[in-house]
Amino acid sequence: MRVKSWTPTPKDIQREWWVVDAEGKTLGRLASQVAHILKGKHKPSYAPHMDVGDFVIITNCEKVHVTGRRMDDKVYYWHTNYHGGLRSATLREMLERRPERVIELAVKRMLPKNRLGRQMYRKLKVYTGPTHPHEAQQPKKLEIEG
Repeated sequence: MRVKSWTPTPKDIQREWWVVDAEGKTLGRLASQVAHILKGKHKPSYAPHMDVGDFVIITNCEKVHVTGRRMDDKVYYWHTNYHGGLRSATLREMLERRPERVIELAVKRMLPKNRLGRQMYRKLKVYTGPTHPHEAQQPKKLEIEG
């Protein structure tokens, strides 16, 4: 008698919506725990080859906390695709200009670097301020340590 391993099918996936308040939370700890939820590792039906994760809404992203001298030492780089178009900004500048992008990048870089990771990343919604347009999905409040 052979026992087969169970693997989830698309009809087995039950997605939930979670809302996280980023005010006062440490950036890296917040990002790693959100990535954990997006991957679906908190579920017993987790499978590494499938996207079984939930949707996550992050509010108050401009009030995220970082430790040490990271505000001035951490530098984000991007290229404009023009000659000499390498641009950079510190974490402090990014939080002033585009605070959503800071959390999006932190979470995105903790997800797999393939099609599956891009699919997981699309379930992340980040907003400045305490409001979001996803009340119809009835998100549950998720408490993050740190």
